[in-house]
Amino acid sequence: MNNIRQGLKAISGAIGFNCLPKDQCQITFYSEGKNDWPHLHNLLVATLERTDKSVCYLSSSLDDPGLMVEHPQLKTFFIGMGFVRDYVFQAIETHIMVMTMPDLNNFQVKRSRNPVHYVYVPHSLVSLHMIYRHGAFDHYDTICCAGPHHVREIRAIEKKYHLPEKNLVELGYPRLDSLIEQAKKYPQSESENKYQQKKILIAPSWGPKGLIESGLGHRLVNELIEIDHEVILRPHPQTMKFASNQVKKIVHLHKENPRFTFENCVAGQESLHQSDIMVSDWSGAALEFAFALNKPVIFCDISQKVNNPHYQDMNLEPLEVSIRQMIGVIWDGQSLIAEIIELCEQKSKNDLLELSHQYVFNQGHADEVFTQFLRTV
Repeated sequence: MNNIRQGLKAISGAIGFNCLPKDQCQITFYSEGKNDWPHLHNLLVATLERTDKSVCYLSSSLDDPGLMVEHPQLKTFFIGMGFVRDYVFQAIETHIMVMTMPDLNNFQVKRSRNPVHYVYVPHSLVSLHMIYRHGAFDHYDTICCAGPHHVREIRAIEKKYHLPEKNLVELGYPRLDSLIEQAKKYPQSESENKYQQKKILIAPSWGPKGLIESGLGHRLVNELIEIDHEVILRPHPQTMKFASNQVKKIVHLHKENPRFTFENCVAGQESLHQSDIMVSDWSGAALEFAFALNKPVIFCDISQKVNNPHYQDMNLEPLEVSIRQMIGVIWDGQSLIAEIIELCEQKSKNDLLELSHQYVFNQGHADEVFTQFLRTV
C-alpha cells in the first residue's frame, strides 16, 4: 500500500511539475534523496537568495529535507525513482539542470529531448576516473570541480577519448564548507595524551571487498571496544542495502554497550565533529574528515574500489590513493590497532589544514562561485 501511495504521489508531482510555465522553472535541482541534500543545500539557498531566477527542486525521496524548503522563488516536487522520474527527465523543460548524480544518459536517467544545460556538482572529493564508471560524466555540459585534480582528470578524459571540452567551474566543495562552518560550534580537545580514550568513527565505502562486507569491520569494532575506545559505526547506505546482515551482526553484539553507537544516516554531521579519528578504506568521507576538521584517518589497506577498469589510461594517480599517507596512517588489518592510533597522533592539524587549501578550491565560498557561474549560462 505504501508503494502505491508513493507511486501516486510521484505521478502527482510529475504532473504538477510538467504543468508549470517554463518561466517558473528556470533552474532545476534534482536530488536522489536526503543523502544528496548536504551537497545541494548551500547551492540551492544561495541561488534563491542571490539570484532572481525561478527554481524547482525535484527529489526521488519523500524524506528529502529539500522538499520542505519554502521560498517565493521555489517550487518542490516528489517524482519517485522509477518510470515516472525517467519520463520527467526525458521531457523536462528548464534552462539549467543541477545534479550530483553520475552516469547521466548512460542508464535509465536520460538527457531531455529539449535544450537543457546539465551541471554536475561533486558529491565526493575523490577522483573522477577510478571509483566512477567509464563515461560517468560524458553527458554533462558543465562540471563543477572540487579541486585541481578534478580539472586535470576531466581534461585528460576528454583528450584520451577525443571528447568535446566541457565547461569547467573551479567551484570547491559545498559540503566541506558546511562542515567547516559547523565545526565552530564544537569545542576542540587540546589534550595530547596519547593514552586517553578516543572516539573513533568507522565510516567506510561499500562493495564486496569493503571494510564491513569483508568481515574486517566486525573484528575492528571488537578490538577498539576492548581497549576502551568509543566507536561510532556509520556504514555507507549501499552497505545497508546489499550487506545489511554484516551490519546487523555488529550492532546485535554491541548494542547494549555504552561505548558503541550505530548511525544509519550519512547526511548528518554530528558524528564527524564528535570523533577524534576516522577509520575508512576508500571512502570520500575520509577526505572530508581530514580537510574540513583537520583530523587524522586510519585507512584499512584493502583492495582498491575500481569501477572503471580503464582508469590507468589517464596516467593520473587518483587523489584517494596519493593522499592517504599525507592525511593519515595505513593499517594492514593485522597490526595492533592501538599502535596505529598512536601513529595518528603524529599528524599535525596545521599540515592537514594546509593540504585542504592545496587540494580544494574556494573554501568557504563555493556558493558564491556557483551563483556567479549561473549568471554566465
